[in-house]
Amino acid sequence: MDIYEDARTVSRADLAAWLRQVASQLETGQVFYGAAGTITVADQVYCELEIEQEGKDEYSIEIEFSWVNPTATPTAEAAAVEPATEATVQPAVEADKPTAETDDAEDEQPATVSPAA
Repeated sequence: MDIYEDARTVSRADLAAWLRQVASQLETGQVFYGAAGTITVADQVYCELEIEQEGKDEYSIEIEFSWVNPTATPTAEAAAVEPATEATVQPAVEADKPTAETDDAEDEQPATVSPAA
């Protein structure tokens, strides 16, 4: 289930500023998205980094964070399963290709965290 998704082409400097903003929000434990949405981030977070060369001149970087809802009281059994709540920052650095037009556009994408307006 997608909570929020946003894709756009931005400058490298704007992307860096956005990632710094997301990092600051992660430190507080609340990530803001959309016009008024927030999601609480657990103290322990599973992280994935994927860097791909998708063509001769096309690259992508995917950063994914996932965790179990910190307000839930999971049992030891539930804590052992893969986290169910996801917030993903998925910047793509690609030559002459907007991020919204990837070959995987038909695949279901996890929620994307966007900076607060």
